[in-house]
Amino acid sequence: MYTAHTDRYADMPYRRTGRSGLKLPALSLGLWHNFGPDRPVETQRAILRRAFDLGVTHFDLANNYGPPPGAAESALGDALKADFTPYRDELVISTKAGYLMWPGPYGEWGSRKYLLSSLDQSLSRMGLDYVDIFYSHRPDPETPLEETMGALHSAVQQGKALYVGVSNYSPEQTREAARILGELGTPLLIHQPRYSMLDRRPEEGLLDALDELQVGSIAYSPLEQGLLTSRYLDGIPEGSRAASDSPFLSADTVTEELVRQLRALDEIAKSRGQSLAQLALAWVLRGGRVTSALIGASSTQQLEDSVTATRTLDFDPEELARIDAIIKPAGR
Repeated sequence: MYTAHTDRYADMPYRRTGRSGLKLPALSLGLWHNFGPDRPVETQRAILRRAFDLGVTHFDLANNYGPPPGAAESALGDALKADFTPYRDELVISTKAGYLMWPGPYGEWGSRKYLLSSLDQSLSRMGLDYVDIFYSHRPDPETPLEETMGALHSAVQQGKALYVGVSNYSPEQTREAARILGELGTPLLIHQPRYSMLDRRPEEGLLDALDELQVGSIAYSPLEQGLLTSRYLDGIPEGSRAASDSPFLSADTVTEELVRQLRALDEIAKSRGQSLAQLALAWVLRGGRVTSALIGASSTQQLEDSVTATRTLDFDPEELARIDAIIKPAGR
């Protein structure tokens, strides 16, 4: 029987999400990879238990996480039943709908039928009555935004979600989503964009929009699919995602110029007493504009290394200038 550490809240920083009353840990655990039938169940459960013991109270999922789609939610459901039943009220569990889940015209995008059907399926897989946050995973170019946001509002009204969010929305789409939700009476809580030192697009207006709207943010892929770790400092290692030409990271991405940049960033990390991965996580969280950063973990050691980044989140102006000289800010 798992018993959580009594000091689990001692070290993890928690940040208020926009203007809401909800606080998220600076690092949240994403179950995008590593939570499917191809991974040992005990390894998955050990990662979840260790995360909670370290103060990582937020587990982030989507209906299509696995592989196969749905597997991550099922894995979490088993872990919740086995280990976390006494701790449900200490956890924030989020899921999303937007990408392909089943055949036919109702199995993806942003219609009311798809979103609410998907949420029911997600709750069933996880064995939950509600999720804390339900996201529209991507904007639907063919469905009126009023319908998509109306479905999120209905999920809250039905007691199946406490808060709602969006992911992969542009600044303009985010503003309109927030307006519609505000008129319905269900505030937009959070936006989940892709953001890292190598992908600074949120700086092109999205972060400003979130500040204006007082909406929180949680960055996914802050390590850029593993590029912002020590693995690629000497090129493409065997067994890496780039070596297998993953759909998320191709070998063509790892150029000589990128390796040079990674090595320069690694020198800055060393001067701060951090690994490159820890530097990348701290950088995303710098200044408090980002509420939380999503990390993945294939082992408890990898998880512990990531959490260590929260001990050194401050940067001096010289360090930030050196990073900007290596990786140009968005718009420059």
